[in-house]
Amino acid sequence: MAFYCATMLSIALELARDNPATQDMASKFFEHFVAIADAMNTQGGTGLWDKEDGFYYDQLRVGSSTIPLKVRSLVGLIPLLAVEVLDDELIQGLRGFKKRMDWFLENRPELNDLISYCCLLDKGKGRCQRLLAIPTRAQLERVLRYVLDENEFLSPYGIRSLSRIHKDQPYIFRLNHDEHRVDYEPGESATQFFGGNSNWRGPVWLPLNYLLIEALERYHYYYGDGLLVECPTGSGKRFNLQQVANELRSRLARLFLRDAEGRRPCHGADHRFADDPHWRDLLLFHEYFHAETGRGLGASHQTGWTALVTQLLEAKAP
Repeated sequence: MAFYCATMLSIALELARDNPATQDMASKFFEHFVAIADAMNTQGGTGLWDKEDGFYYDQLRVGSSTIPLKVRSLVGLIPLLAVEVLDDELIQGLRGFKKRMDWFLENRPELNDLISYCCLLDKGKGRCQRLLAIPTRAQLERVLRYVLDENEFLSPYGIRSLSRIHKDQPYIFRLNHDEHRVDYEPGESATQFFGGNSNWRGPVWLPLNYLLIEALERYHYYYGDGLLVECPTGSGKRFNLQQVANELRSRLARLFLRDAEGRRPCHGADHRFADDPHWRDLLLFHEYFHAETGRGLGASHQTGWTALVTQLLEAKAP
Protein backbone atom coordinates (compact mmCIF):
# COMPACT_ATOMS: atom_id res chain seq x y z
CA MET A 1 0.00 0.00 0.00
CA ALA A 2 2.85 2.41 0.79
CA PHE A 3 4.39 1.69 -2.62
CA TYR A 4 1.00 2.39 -4.24
CA CYS A 5 0.65 5.68 -2.32
CA ALA A 6 4.16 6.83 -3.29
CA THR A 7 3.51 6.02 -6.95
CA MET A 8 0.10 7.72 -7.00
CA LEU A 9 1.50 10.76 -5.19
CA SER A 10 4.15 11.16 -7.89
CA ILE A 11 1.53 10.83 -10.64
CA ALA A 12 -0.86 13.26 -8.95
CA LEU A 13 1.87 15.87 -8.52
CA GLU A 14 2.85 15.64 -12.17
CA LEU A 15 -0.79 16.02 -13.21
CA ALA A 16 -1.13 19.00 -10.88
CA ARG A 17 1.27 20.97 -13.07
CA ASP A 18 -1.58 21.35 -15.57
CA ASN A 19 -4.58 20.56 -13.39
CA PRO A 20 -4.50 22.14 -9.91
CA ALA A 21 -7.53 20.06 -8.89
CA THR A 22 -5.31 17.00 -8.44
CA GLN A 23 -3.44 18.72 -5.59
CA ASP A 24 -6.06 17.46 -3.14
CA MET A 25 -5.50 13.94 -4.44
CA ALA A 26 -1.74 14.35 -3.98
CA SER A 27 -2.26 15.59 -0.41
CA LYS A 28 -4.37 12.58 0.44
CA PHE A 29 -1.79 10.12 -0.90
CA PHE A 30 0.93 12.02 0.97
CA GLU A 31 -0.94 11.72 4.26
CA HIS A 32 -1.76 8.04 3.66
CA PHE A 33 1.93 7.35 2.98
CA VAL A 34 2.97 9.08 6.19
CA ALA A 35 0.41 7.14 8.23
CA ILE A 36 1.61 3.82 6.79
CA ALA A 37 5.26 4.70 7.39
CA ASP A 38 4.47 5.67 10.97
CA ALA A 39 2.64 2.39 11.59
CA MET A 40 5.41 0.26 10.07
CA ASN A 41 8.17 1.87 12.10
CA THR A 42 6.39 2.23 15.44
CA GLN A 43 8.18 0.44 18.25
CA GLY A 44 6.54 -1.39 21.13
CA GLY A 45 5.27 -4.42 19.26
CA THR A 46 2.91 -2.76 16.80
CA GLY A 47 5.33 -1.92 14.00
CA LEU A 48 7.11 -4.24 11.58
CA TRP A 49 10.60 -2.87 12.25
CA ASP A 50 12.76 -5.02 14.50
CA LYS A 51 15.23 -2.70 16.20
CA GLU A 52 17.46 -5.51 17.42
CA ASP A 53 17.88 -7.26 14.05
CA GLY A 54 17.59 -4.17 11.86
CA PHE A 55 15.00 -5.72 9.57
CA TYR A 56 11.27 -5.62 8.75
CA TYR A 57 9.39 -8.77 9.75
CA ASP A 58 5.84 -9.96 9.22
CA GLN A 59 3.71 -10.36 12.32
CA LEU A 60 1.15 -12.94 13.33
CA ARG A 61 -1.76 -11.90 15.54
CA VAL A 62 -2.97 -14.69 17.83
CA GLY A 63 -5.71 -13.47 20.11
CA SER A 64 -4.29 -10.42 21.88
CA SER A 65 -0.69 -11.44 21.21
CA THR A 66 1.57 -10.23 18.39
CA ILE A 67 4.29 -12.63 17.27
CA PRO A 68 7.04 -11.47 14.89
CA LEU A 69 7.79 -14.03 12.18
CA LYS A 70 11.54 -13.66 11.95
CA VAL A 71 11.99 -14.92 8.42
CA ARG A 72 14.42 -12.85 6.36
CA SER A 73 12.66 -12.72 3.02
CA LEU A 74 11.65 -10.25 0.33
CA VAL A 75 8.80 -9.28 2.65
CA GLY A 76 11.39 -7.37 4.69
CA LEU A 77 12.80 -5.64 1.59
CA ILE A 78 9.52 -4.48 0.10
CA PRO A 79 9.32 -1.49 2.51
CA LEU A 80 12.42 -0.13 0.75
CA LEU A 81 10.52 0.06 -2.54
CA ALA A 82 8.11 2.75 -1.32
CA VAL A 83 10.27 5.80 -1.96
CA GLU A 84 9.72 9.06 -3.78
CA VAL A 85 11.73 12.28 -4.01
CA LEU A 86 9.83 15.57 -4.05
CA ASP A 87 11.75 18.38 -5.72
CA ASP A 88 11.20 21.77 -4.12
CA GLU A 89 10.87 23.37 -7.55
CA LEU A 90 7.73 21.33 -8.18
CA ILE A 91 6.30 21.75 -4.67
CA GLN A 92 6.72 25.54 -4.67
CA GLY A 93 4.50 25.74 -7.74
CA LEU A 94 1.67 23.81 -6.06
CA ARG A 95 0.50 26.16 -3.32
CA GLY A 96 -2.43 24.07 -2.16
CA PHE A 97 -0.39 20.92 -1.74
CA LYS A 98 2.52 22.76 -0.11
CA LYS A 99 0.26 24.49 2.41
CA ARG A 100 -1.34 21.22 3.47
CA MET A 101 1.99 19.37 3.56
CA ASP A 102 3.63 22.07 5.70
CA TRP A 103 0.70 22.05 8.12
CA PHE A 104 0.90 18.28 8.41
CA LEU A 105 4.65 18.29 9.09
CA GLU A 106 4.40 21.09 11.64
CA ASN A 107 1.57 19.39 13.52
CA ARG A 108 3.07 15.87 13.54
CA PRO A 109 6.60 16.54 14.88
CA GLU A 110 6.72 13.08 16.48
CA LEU A 111 7.24 11.64 13.01
CA ASN A 112 10.53 13.46 12.52
CA ASP A 113 12.54 10.66 14.12
CA LEU A 114 10.68 7.86 12.36
CA ILE A 115 10.91 8.49 8.66
CA SER A 116 13.14 10.56 6.44
CA TYR A 117 10.49 12.21 4.32
CA CYS A 118 10.67 15.27 6.56
CA CYS A 119 14.37 15.85 5.98
CA LEU A 120 15.13 18.89 3.85
CA LEU A 121 18.31 18.41 1.84
CA ASP A 122 20.29 21.30 0.40
CA LYS A 123 22.22 20.15 -2.65
CA GLY A 124 24.39 23.27 -2.65
CA LYS A 125 22.83 24.32 -5.93
CA GLY A 126 19.89 26.28 -4.58
CA ARG A 127 17.77 23.15 -4.97
CA CYS A 128 16.01 21.41 -2.11
CA GLN A 129 14.31 18.05 -1.93
CA ARG A 130 12.18 16.03 0.43
CA LEU A 131 12.46 12.27 0.65
CA LEU A 132 9.39 10.13 1.28
CA ALA A 133 10.55 6.69 2.39
CA ILE A 134 9.60 4.01 4.87
CA PRO A 135 13.10 3.52 6.35
CA THR A 136 15.23 6.27 7.82
CA ARG A 137 18.76 6.51 6.54
CA ALA A 138 20.01 4.42 9.48
CA GLN A 139 17.34 1.77 8.88
CA LEU A 140 18.11 1.68 5.15
CA GLU A 141 21.79 1.08 5.85
CA ARG A 142 21.00 -1.75 8.26
CA VAL A 143 18.68 -3.52 5.81
CA LEU A 144 21.17 -3.12 2.96
CA ARG A 145 23.78 -4.99 4.98
CA TYR A 146 21.55 -8.05 4.61
CA VAL A 147 20.64 -7.29 0.99
CA LEU A 148 24.27 -7.07 -0.11
CA ASP A 149 25.55 -10.02 1.93
CA GLU A 150 26.37 -12.99 -0.32
CA ASN A 151 25.55 -15.31 2.57
CA GLU A 152 22.09 -13.74 2.83
CA PHE A 153 20.27 -12.16 -0.15
CA LEU A 154 22.97 -11.35 -2.70
CA SER A 155 23.23 -14.13 -5.28
CA PRO A 156 25.60 -14.16 -8.27
CA TYR A 157 22.41 -13.59 -10.32
CA GLY A 158 20.51 -10.98 -8.31
CA ILE A 159 18.65 -10.80 -5.02
CA ARG A 160 17.30 -14.03 -3.57
CA SER A 161 13.70 -14.05 -2.38
CA LEU A 162 14.78 -15.69 0.89
CA SER A 163 18.02 -15.30 2.77
CA ARG A 164 20.51 -18.12 2.21
CA ILE A 165 21.05 -18.17 5.97
CA HIS A 166 17.86 -20.22 6.26
CA LYS A 167 19.64 -23.10 4.51
CA ASP A 168 21.45 -23.91 7.76
CA GLN A 169 19.06 -22.06 10.05
CA PRO A 170 15.51 -22.86 8.87
CA TYR A 171 12.80 -20.82 10.51
CA ILE A 172 10.56 -23.02 12.63
CA PHE A 173 7.32 -21.77 14.15
CA ARG A 174 5.12 -23.84 16.44
CA LEU A 175 1.47 -23.06 17.06
CA ASN A 176 -1.16 -25.30 18.65
CA HIS A 177 1.21 -28.28 18.60
CA ASP A 178 1.77 -27.85 14.84
CA GLU A 179 5.19 -27.13 13.41
CA HIS A 180 5.59 -24.75 10.47
CA ARG A 181 8.96 -24.54 8.73
CA VAL A 182 10.61 -22.24 6.19
CA ASP A 183 13.75 -23.58 4.48
CA TYR A 184 15.91 -21.92 1.86
CA GLU A 185 14.95 -23.46 -1.49
CA PRO A 186 16.96 -21.82 -4.30
CA GLY A 187 15.17 -23.74 -7.04
CA GLU A 188 11.89 -25.60 -7.31
CA SER A 189 9.93 -26.13 -4.14
CA ALA A 190 10.39 -29.31 -2.13
CA THR A 191 6.61 -29.47 -1.62
CA GLN A 192 3.58 -29.26 -3.89
CA PHE A 193 2.12 -26.22 -2.13
CA PHE A 194 1.18 -23.58 -4.70
CA GLY A 195 1.82 -26.10 -7.47
CA GLY A 196 5.49 -26.48 -6.53
CA ASN A 197 6.12 -22.79 -7.09
CA SER A 198 8.83 -21.47 -4.77
CA ASN A 199 9.13 -17.81 -5.81
CA TRP A 200 9.25 -16.68 -2.20
CA ARG A 201 11.48 -19.47 -0.85
CA GLY A 202 14.83 -18.58 -2.42
CA PRO A 203 14.95 -18.15 -6.23
CA VAL A 204 15.78 -14.90 -8.01
CA TRP A 205 12.63 -13.17 -9.15
CA LEU A 206 12.91 -10.41 -11.77
CA PRO A 207 10.03 -8.06 -10.85
CA LEU A 208 11.09 -7.46 -7.24
CA ASN A 209 14.73 -7.14 -8.27
CA TYR A 210 13.75 -4.54 -10.85
CA LEU A 211 11.71 -2.53 -8.34
CA LEU A 212 14.59 -2.64 -5.86
CA ILE A 213 17.00 -1.28 -8.49
CA GLU A 214 14.62 1.60 -9.23
CA ALA A 215 14.27 2.31 -5.51
CA LEU A 216 18.05 2.38 -5.00
CA GLU A 217 18.35 4.91 -7.81
CA ARG A 218 15.78 7.13 -6.12
CA TYR A 219 17.63 6.91 -2.81
CA HIS A 220 20.85 7.85 -4.61
CA TYR A 221 19.11 10.80 -6.27
CA TYR A 222 18.42 12.10 -2.77
CA TYR A 223 21.48 11.00 -0.76
CA GLY A 224 24.05 11.18 -3.54
CA ASP A 225 27.61 10.18 -2.68
CA GLY A 226 26.96 11.05 0.95
CA LEU A 227 25.63 7.55 1.47
CA LEU A 228 28.08 4.72 0.80
CA VAL A 229 27.58 1.06 1.69
CA GLU A 230 29.74 -2.04 1.52
CA CYS A 231 29.06 -4.07 -1.61
CA PRO A 232 29.29 -6.98 -1.14
CA THR A 233 28.94 -6.78 2.62
CA GLY A 234 32.30 -7.52 4.24
CA SER A 235 34.31 -6.84 1.06
CA GLY A 236 35.62 -3.46 2.16
CA LYS A 237 34.42 -1.96 -1.14
CA ARG A 238 32.26 1.15 -0.65
CA PHE A 239 29.64 1.96 -3.31
CA ASN A 240 27.07 4.70 -3.60
CA LEU A 241 23.54 3.45 -4.19
CA GLN A 242 23.65 4.09 -7.95
CA GLN A 243 26.70 1.85 -8.13
CA VAL A 244 24.88 -0.76 -6.04
CA ALA A 245 21.96 -0.59 -8.49
CA ASN A 246 24.41 -1.05 -11.38
CA GLU A 247 25.94 -4.08 -9.65
CA LEU A 248 22.49 -5.67 -9.31
CA ARG A 249 21.86 -4.95 -13.01
CA SER A 250 25.06 -6.75 -13.93
CA ARG A 251 24.20 -9.79 -11.84
CA LEU A 252 20.70 -10.07 -13.29
CA ALA A 253 22.00 -9.59 -16.84
CA ARG A 254 24.46 -12.45 -16.20
CA LEU A 255 21.48 -14.83 -16.27
CA PHE A 256 21.16 -14.31 -20.02
CA LEU A 257 24.73 -13.56 -21.13
CA ARG A 258 27.13 -16.23 -22.41
CA ASP A 259 29.97 -17.27 -20.15
CA ALA A 260 33.49 -18.21 -21.23
CA GLU A 261 32.19 -21.57 -22.50
CA GLY A 262 29.40 -19.98 -24.52
CA ARG A 263 26.63 -21.05 -22.12
CA ARG A 264 23.95 -18.87 -20.65
CA PRO A 265 23.17 -19.64 -16.98
CA CYS A 266 19.41 -19.43 -17.64
CA HIS A 267 19.66 -22.53 -19.89
CA GLY A 268 21.23 -24.68 -17.19
CA ALA A 269 22.97 -27.83 -18.43
CA ASP A 270 21.01 -28.10 -21.69
CA HIS A 271 23.77 -28.26 -24.31
CA ARG A 272 21.46 -27.48 -27.21
CA PHE A 273 21.32 -23.81 -26.23
CA ALA A 274 25.11 -23.61 -26.20
CA ASP A 275 26.12 -25.82 -29.13
CA ASP A 276 23.24 -26.16 -31.59
CA PRO A 277 23.08 -23.15 -34.00
CA HIS A 278 19.30 -23.60 -34.23
CA TRP A 279 18.92 -23.23 -30.46
CA ARG A 280 21.83 -21.14 -29.21
CA ASP A 281 20.15 -17.76 -29.82
CA LEU A 282 16.79 -18.79 -28.41
CA LEU A 283 16.11 -17.07 -25.08
CA LEU A 284 13.28 -18.08 -22.78
CA PHE A 285 11.89 -15.67 -20.18
CA HIS A 286 11.45 -18.01 -17.25
CA GLU A 287 9.25 -17.23 -14.28
CA TYR A 288 12.14 -17.28 -11.79
CA PHE A 289 15.74 -18.50 -11.61
CA HIS A 290 17.79 -20.83 -9.43
CA ALA A 291 19.61 -18.54 -7.00
CA GLU A 292 22.86 -20.54 -7.06
CA THR A 293 23.14 -21.65 -10.70
CA GLY A 294 20.93 -19.15 -12.55
CA ARG A 295 18.95 -21.93 -14.29
CA GLY A 296 15.52 -20.81 -15.50
CA LEU A 297 12.56 -22.34 -13.64
CA GLY A 298 8.79 -22.28 -13.60
CA ALA A 299 6.85 -21.12 -16.64
CA SER A 300 9.06 -20.22 -19.61
CA HIS A 301 6.85 -17.53 -21.12
CA GLN A 302 6.89 -14.83 -18.43
CA THR A 303 7.35 -11.92 -20.81
CA GLY A 304 5.06 -9.95 -18.51
CA TRP A 305 7.86 -9.46 -15.98
CA THR A 306 11.06 -11.34 -16.85
CA ALA A 307 11.28 -9.33 -20.08
CA LEU A 308 12.22 -6.45 -17.76
CA VAL A 309 15.76 -7.73 -18.21
CA THR A 310 15.76 -5.99 -21.59
CA GLN A 311 15.50 -2.67 -19.75
CA LEU A 312 18.43 -3.67 -17.56
CA LEU A 313 20.53 -4.65 -20.58
CA GLU A 314 19.64 -1.41 -22.35
CA ALA A 315 20.84 0.59 -19.34
CA LYS A 316 24.17 -1.28 -19.46
CA ALA A 317 24.68 -0.70 -23.18
CA PRO A 318 27.42 1.83 -24.10
